[in-house]
Amino acid sequence: MKGGGNQKYTTQLQAGLGLIDETKSLLSLYEPRMSVPEFHEVALNSGLFPNVSARRLRNVIAECFSPRYLKNNTAQFLKPLSRHLSSGTFSQYLFILTAQANRILHDFIIEVYWSRYSSGRDSVSRDDAIDFVTNAVQEGKTGKSWSDTTIQRVSSYLIGCCADYGLLSSRRSSSRSIQAIRLEEQTFLFFMYWFHFSGLGDNSTINHEVWKLFGLEPSDVREELRRISRKGWLIIQSAGEVTRISWKFKNMEEVVNVIIES
Repeated sequence: MKGGGNQKYTTQLQAGLGLIDETKSLLSLYEPRMSVPEFHEVALNSGLFPNVSARRLRNVIAECFSPRYLKNNTAQFLKPLSRHLSSGTFSQYLFILTAQANRILHDFIIEVYWSRYSSGRDSVSRDDAIDFVTNAVQEGKTGKSWSDTTIQRVSSYLIGCCADYGLLSSRRSSSRSIQAIRLEEQTFLFFMYWFHFSGLGDNSTINHEVWKLFGLEPSDVREELRRISRKGWLIIQSAGEVTRISWKFKNMEEVVNVIIES
């Protein structure tokens, strides 16, 4: 999760948008070191997905769950969190990880959603998404050219995914209202430590592009750090643009326990 500026855009969102409830169900079944075929077999026999075909379930696991939560080893930490956090807070974790796994969603949120918000617009339209995807294809960000049909479909996926994660209204229409989204402190704490344990330096963590998904600049991130430092979760020392962090917890298991207890 060190950024993916050169990651090509794909149509992978077609396998599933937010999938919040499905992800919670899959996490309840997940055990570390499960392969995708093993996980599919367990999910298929669990009885938790009675209305989902075997093929569809495999696509969800292989094309959604795996790239979002298995390849980065976050599933083991999401599993206990999914049982204790509110749905709204937990969905922020899924939102961040889905955007990290799907560069097209990440860039759409930053370049279109937050651009519309900062310019005083109160909605994002399907035409906004179509323009974004069309420009991306023309700029070679998709690797190969996409048909008009694919552009239309992916544009709908982007809007639908934003609605699933609460950035846009759920009302189906050509234009959807922008909804206020604020980074929860439990989410912030988790990913600050996640980046730290992934080997990023303090200032690289503060300047990570993921915070832009919530419209935050580095100065905003430092303010969030000051806020959670008051709870004793870490200690910060700032001098201008340089910030040093004293990390209190030794591993992600400790971080997860603190989040559950907070």
